[in-house]
Amino acid sequence: MEFKKFGLYNIISFTLLAFLTIFFIFPFYWIATGAFKVQDVAIAIPPEWFPMSPTLDNFKSLLVPLTARWFFNSVFVSVATTILVSTTASLAGYALAKKRFPGAGLLFAVFIAAMALPKQVILIPLLQLITDLKLMDTYRALILPAVGWPFGIFLMKQFSHSVPDSLLESADIDGCGEIKKFVNIVLPIVKPGIGALAIFTFISSWNDYFSQLVFTNSETMKTLPLGLASMAQSAEFSLNYGVLMAGALLASLPMIIVFLMFQSFFAQGITVGAVKG
Repeated sequence: MEFKKFGLYNIISFTLLAFLTIFFIFPFYWIATGAFKVQDVAIAIPPEWFPMSPTLDNFKSLLVPLTARWFFNSVFVSVATTILVSTTASLAGYALAKKRFPGAGLLFAVFIAAMALPKQVILIPLLQLITDLKLMDTYRALILPAVGWPFGIFLMKQFSHSVPDSLLESADIDGCGEIKKFVNIVLPIVKPGIGALAIFTFISSWNDYFSQLVFTNSETMKTLPLGLASMAQSAEFSLNYGVLMAGALLASLPMIIVFLMFQSFFAQGITVGAVKG
């Protein structure tokens, strides 16, 4: 009886998971196939579920020099933001978790409170600051405001608690400096957390349409999501669904690649602490 119940439970579970997988993957599949369809086929009813006569014309229309610049801007800003956030958050998280200094609890409470603030609340003072520093329409305006990400510090603080105090004490006895101790002991242990944070940061930076819209003025400084949005509003491309799907596919590929690169660390990161031992 227990075996039958277990078998029925597995069948129901796998059926539900298969349905959810198809449900969430289908929009991406539709975009990926639509990117290779001509306009008449892309809007045909009943739809053509798989392109029988695939074409690259949509990508040829999309990949102009300005689009290449937008793609470079997005990659540069997202990669630079990910590196800086991962570095500062891991250092700050380690200090808050393992160092004892006056005001540590209050400082951490400030970070927690900052997580509850929507970005729109600080937009006006942040815009004024960037304007006063003459950073408008520059890479620094798109990168620096995201470096002190409260969520990243919170995440890395929780991971840093998994570093055994005995290892740190042994390093102190051996005369290990703080930098060497952080690099050789702390980083290998919190690596899953850094991998998970890298995914979150890259996706957040890549899709940060609001900040990119406010802090850029020129066409050459636009990022890919912002540029594709403006292209979609133009008369030339507004009704060309094949080109729009090609743009959506191009904009989503870097996020998929980053997730595949860090998925092992991400899987470890979300399961840390689930099992004691």
